[in-house]
Amino acid sequence: MSSFHDLSVEERLNLTRRGTAHYSGQLALIDNADFGRDTLLPDWTVAHLAAHVAYNAAALCNLMEWAETGVETPMYSSPQARNEEIAYGATLLPDAIRNLHDHTLVRLDVAWRDASDEAWNAEVKTAQGRTVPASETLWMRTREVWLHAVDLGVNADFGDIPEVILATLLPEIAGKWRGAGLGEGLVLVNTGSGERIEVSPGENNVEIHGSLAGLTRWAAGRGDRGVTSPQGEVPTPPRWL
Repeated sequence: MSSFHDLSVEERLNLTRRGTAHYSGQLALIDNADFGRDTLLPDWTVAHLAAHVAYNAAALCNLMEWAETGVETPMYSSPQARNEEIAYGATLLPDAIRNLHDHTLVRLDVAWRDASDEAWNAEVKTAQGRTVPASETLWMRTREVWLHAVDLGVNADFGDIPEVILATLLPEIAGKWRGAGLGEGLVLVNTGSGERIEVSPGENNVEIHGSLAGLTRWAAGRGDRGVTSPQGEVPTPPRWL
């Protein structure tokens, strides 16, 4: 199956816009009175998550500005500043968070809409220190909105996520485990296609079987519904972010 990265910029942009609309629709289903409830992310309420997604859009605007102007404009001034920004955002009134969300997503979409060919190919640096072309912001945002739509805990699920995104995300997670020396002996088996992803060799393999959506849900740390292991109990996956 094709990877998200094999698609044209326009195709990637369309998937990102679909994800943004999907996430926005989930957020709209949450009453203001429920912004203090938990999400699927530990220690984060709806307010924390919604503020984070909004600020992430603003941070990606910084990278697009960097790409257009050549002036280094990091996503965040520091990891601490990012965390403080989210903590502050979570204290805002729900309507203020909604306005922040609406404003930042429009800013980002305009930055993408108006980006020159040179800007798409210009190198920028992510918050994790990776040097990537500015077009990578499309994948960064796509992953963000589709996953966090599920994390809001309304009615979105991994089955809603387009296959090309799941097929890109699952190997990426396995690759991050591999790079961090994690997941020894883990083998992910797609029961729909028969594809196997071996994370890293180990003396005692543990296979995780499931659909592409189920495997990605498990690997992303969002629960083990839809996956099984012939070796017995399904283990907790390694962290990937």
